Amino acid sequence: MKKLLFLFTLLWGQSLFAQQAPLLWVQQPALSPDGQWIAFEFKGNLYKVSSAGGNALPLTINGDYNGYPVWSHDGKTLAFASDRFGNFDVFIMPASGGEARRLTFNSAKDIPYDFSPDNSQVYYGTEANDIYTSVRFPSPSLFTKLFRVSINGGRNIMINSAGTEYVHFNKEGTKFLFQDRKGYENPYRKHHQSAVTRDIWLFDLQTKAYRKLSDYAGEDREPVWGKGNEFYYLSERNGDQNLYKSNIVNPSAVTQLTFYEKNPVRNLSRSETGTIAFTQGGELYILQEGQTPKKINIELSADFNGNEVKNLTVTGGAGQMAISPSGKEIAYVIHGEIYVSSTSGAGTKRITNTPYQEGMLQFSPDGRNLLYSVEHEQSWDIYKASIVKKNEPYFFSATIISQTPVIESAKDEFEGRYSPDGKKIAYLEERNILKVRNLDNGSTVTVLPEGNLFSFVDGDQDFYWSPDSKHLLIASSLGLESSDDVVLLSADGSKPVQLTHSGFNISNPQWTMGGQMIYFKSGKLGLKSSPTGPKQTDIYGVFLNKAKFDRFRLSKNDLKLFDEMKQIDSSVNVSKKISKNDSLSHEKQQIALDFDHLDDRTLKLTLSSAQIGDFKMSPDGEKLYYLARYDNRVDLWMTSPRTHDNKKLTQLDAGSGSLEISPDGKTLYLETDGLLSQIDVETGARTVISINSTMELHSEAERAYIFEHIIKEIPKKFFDPKLQGVDWTYYSNFYRKFLPYINNNYDFQVLISELLGELNSSHTGGGYYPSVDNADQTAALGLLFDEKYEGPGLKVMGVLPGGPFDLAGSGMKKGSVIDEINGIQLTAATDPAKLLNHQQGIQTLINFHDPKTKATFEEIIRPIYKNEESALLYKRWTNLMEHLTDSLSGGKIGYVHIAGMDEANYRITLDQVEGRDATKKALIVDTRFNGGGNLHEQLIDLFTEKVTLYGRPQGHILTPTSPEDGSAKPTCLLVSEGNYSDAFNFAYVYKRLKIGKVIGMPVAGTGTGVFWEPQIDETLDIGLPMISLSWAGETSIMENHQLEPDIKIQNDYEQLLNGHDQQLEAAIKQMLTEIK
Repeated sequence: MKKLLFLFTLLWGQSLFAQQAPLLWVQQPALSPDGQWIAFEFKGNLYKVSSAGGNALPLTINGDYNGYPVWSHDGKTLAFASDRFGNFDVFIMPASGGEARRLTFNSAKDIPYDFSPDNSQVYYGTEANDIYTSVRFPSPSLFTKLFRVSINGGRNIMINSAGTEYVHFNKEGTKFLFQDRKGYENPYRKHHQSAVTRDIWLFDLQTKAYRKLSDYAGEDREPVWGKGNEFYYLSERNGDQNLYKSNIVNPSAVTQLTFYEKNPVRNLSRSETGTIAFTQGGELYILQEGQTPKKINIELSADFNGNEVKNLTVTGGAGQMAISPSGKEIAYVIHGEIYVSSTSGAGTKRITNTPYQEGMLQFSPDGRNLLYSVEHEQSWDIYKASIVKKNEPYFFSATIISQTPVIESAKDEFEGRYSPDGKKIAYLEERNILKVRNLDNGSTVTVLPEGNLFSFVDGDQDFYWSPDSKHLLIASSLGLESSDDVVLLSADGSKPVQLTHSGFNISNPQWTMGGQMIYFKSGKLGLKSSPTGPKQTDIYGVFLNKAKFDRFRLSKNDLKLFDEMKQIDSSVNVSKKISKNDSLSHEKQQIALDFDHLDDRTLKLTLSSAQIGDFKMSPDGEKLYYLARYDNRVDLWMTSPRTHDNKKLTQLDAGSGSLEISPDGKTLYLETDGLLSQIDVETGARTVISINSTMELHSEAERAYIFEHIIKEIPKKFFDPKLQGVDWTYYSNFYRKFLPYINNNYDFQVLISELLGELNSSHTGGGYYPSVDNADQTAALGLLFDEKYEGPGLKVMGVLPGGPFDLAGSGMKKGSVIDEINGIQLTAATDPAKLLNHQQGIQTLINFHDPKTKATFEEIIRPIYKNEESALLYKRWTNLMEHLTDSLSGGKIGYVHIAGMDEANYRITLDQVEGRDATKKALIVDTRFNGGGNLHEQLIDLFTEKVTLYGRPQGHILTPTSPEDGSAKPTCLLVSEGNYSDAFNFAYVYKRLKIGKVIGMPVAGTGTGVFWEPQIDETLDIGLPMISLSWAGETSIMENHQLEPDIKIQNDYEQLLNGHDQQLEAAIKQMLTEIK
């Protein structure tokens, strides 16, 4: 532990003196027009430095993130993006420093790109709705729109809707270069060659023509203009990403200007005098063409430690709870730290205080030790916290608590579980080997070897000791590619015994009734959905003792009669048939195990199937408590298996939760949505357990821990144990050195995405999801606008069905012009987004008029959230696609779009295929821009289903909805570069089985199983692709193998944005030929 703590201390200490050393991890450099200055982002603020290097001058000094600087052409003004209001907005400030003015107010990500030639306008990219004439899949975040705004603020005008990134205009302002974005992928992924990689384009504002300038199959990005028709860009065309030069007249003539290896060139900028700036290997360079790049040394005198250590009050956010044997205290984890609170509210004690992650808690049988797992140094290890003073009975009030290792090695060991007698600990080694450690002599036994458990989330394996400390229960498939069953393990390492043999997955098996019954969750009788959808389950019980089983089946009256007879006449030997043992605490009693006819001694304990979460039985087996979702929220339910009584014990209205029960069975303990509470099992009364403590958060040390966690985790969890040939040690060391130069999660997210991007795999990279109190949130009106309209007000080009204005009697229609919002007139100086911030769900007065009739209207509506408007836009788009298909095919062909590979989309698809399109002769299945999930097998079954028998009710011959021979209806599949994950898998299987033609653009091979792992800082996550896929009987995996369509059609920007979907039209043409 000391070794890693030293590393964290070193990294934190470096920030005290790093400002005097040359800076690393400088981001987003921008050269001034005369090439004399470079503006850049470092540690969340903007600076400028001479292009010769030296001391940097601060331009912004605040706790927000300020970045993406852009110079005006006269060098007097800087535009930049800042998250001061919870999202990135465009600001401008004097290039010499001074007060910044906000230009954009929409709660989308606005990033400045360029100034107009006269410096009166700022061009920026933003996440906005498509132009109203577009028939492209609606995705504001995927296809960035180009806007302009006056340096004085006011109305924002759309320039282009194609989906443009890194836009740079020529000197005359008549053309611009941009890089495209075709689909979902980590932008820092390296070396992949597929259709989804970025390309360089030219757009002519006068002719409205688009021209693709790059032809390499991999990444081409970040274009900037040179002299005249020349342009520069970054490309991986010769291996690692370097700087290249070309021209728009003959873009195939390419000259390589830098020749770096291993680490890419990034952040390209060029001055009007020809100086080029870029970053490489985390350092800043300038280049005069024909010369060697020159490294720029930057020095900076500033204190960056102000926000690195925060004292926080802790009142919620608890998870991973554990109950002490006495039931008087509860341990839990908040933000990777362990706390213990009194269940009566008497106090809270913080047990750990580190920047790394602790969890997986359990009290020792005597309650004086708390077992936990901690990831530090080179691995996960198992520690215990102990109350030192013998006269102090509880952790929450203890004055001295010691922490000592219990199981510690270079391997990962976690999820330690004390045996009931306290003499042994069961634990996982390297996530999938279950072992037992004897605490008296230190000997270790493997009870379930490698190949029988597969962990995808640390701490996701449940195993339970028998009351006599001789056995363990776990759910496992025992190495088969099948569902999990209940497996009984012997603590001495004897051969495992499979207790169930079910074709339905079983989970979380546990003991009750002194070890005479095992209960578990199974989906055997519940409604089954797609692999990613909700599933209904039941709780079952298996009796290991025939006499206990017979007694359990007695009715309440029969049991009462039996007990009375037993008391009156002890000579009545009913026990020959039904044995009774009232002692339910059998720690010292050996459990009698009878494995014969277990299927005959299995009972369903729940009365009806439900979406069941956690569950616990009373020690006597008379009551079953479980968390269930019968509607949209989780509540606590109680069932009596003997009497079949079932009731909602406590209404929780929770999103999720976990459940524990006290040893005496009188109290339940709940964790729901980060809150702790206890429930009286008789009344259902709920008492919240108070959490009141503090946390000292060391952000820099925590980021260092997260980095080390990723470094250790990838080699153990990545789908390819060889990491696709990547030198992981080199890159781990390379990126580690930049940690002291980062003080915010935006830059840290880039760092970990760069690191994970070295793996050249889909489903990698880091995500950052900041949460800001009272952040701007722009409401939506459910209208389509002419975003290029420059007259007064907002010109309406469409009313979205289901939106706020879709009301009987509303005067809003296409062509209407909105004049006022809440009484404020919309002039050229007014940004409507500013008036709609925080207006969702609030009555809002809209004044508008009809330019044709001059009629005026005044209507009060309630604006909606942007995501609600996005759903309306998607529905509008699918309706349009259905209409086009129907009209162009003469009603012969049906259409369905599958937006995601999940339960909801399967139901939508089935409803349309078997409903509205049942009588169509053929079907177009559109999966373009489907982001994945897990549904390909169900969809393949749906589109290959054959009919063998036709029913004839009362002699009538019904008109079949499938071909007369019973074969599947003809289909074709529309795909795009935006198909991802399981949307690739579906297309791959569809084509390989020759179900129909695949039409559209090639699809990158992204078929891996991923878990997006939240980090100790829950605003961060990383992608961990852990499962690769291969065709049955083959060994090669599908990842990185592109799918080529049978009919390749690329949608032209101009056609697509003006109402013509060439891919859909090609699919209709193809299907019409197939059904002739």
